[in-house]
Amino acid sequence: MPERYISFFKLHKSLASAALHTNFPTMATYVYETIPSEPEEPVRTYEIQQSMKDDALTTHPDTGEPMRRIITGGLGIMTSGKSGGTSAPSGVHGCGASCGCG
Repeated sequence: MPERYISFFKLHKSLASAALHTNFPTMATYVYETIPSEPEEPVRTYEIQQSMKDDALTTHPDTGEPMRRIITGGLGIMTSGKSGGTSAPSGVHGCGASCGCG
């Protein structure tokens, strides 16, 4: 097995071990927003921790207000398989040249 894979697995194992012995959150945090019944009602946003196995909430657990889960961006790391390189061409980020974020 190539050394870079062995290093990755050693890192993964040590992070998993650290997570078991520290206060890392063990559940995912999801963003939810209320669904107003009237146009003048404000939309409220909440971060709620729940298991990835659980279905998305449809009502707020405390107030019973209707709500929906919001899909938010995540972090992705792309590499070319070579040490230190990225798969995106120089000057272009992962979401495309015309997205406006870079």
